[in-house]
Amino acid sequence: MVRLKITAKGQVTLRKEIRDYLGVDIGDEIDVSFEEQGQVSVRPARKRHTKQELFGMFAHKPDRAYSLEELDEAIKDGWAGKVTS
Repeated sequence: MVRLKITAKGQVTLRKEIRDYLGVDIGDEIDVSFEEQGQVSVRPARKRHTKQELFGMFAHKPDRAYSLEELDEAIKDGWAGKVTS
């Protein structure tokens, strides 16, 4: 367990071990969910990509054609967080 201190402004600083565990860095966002009995859940927010990043994803030419089934599976994996950019 990690203990954090609340500042006079009501802020907390996430220690490096927490940031590393969540995989977040400066400027990233986190989602906080309110659970039962005064507990909260913290997880990294889904990252939003800029237009330039999205267009850059299509800059390379694939080595082969992909079927609709393969594309659907890749999309599902992406939404499930199984793939990193």
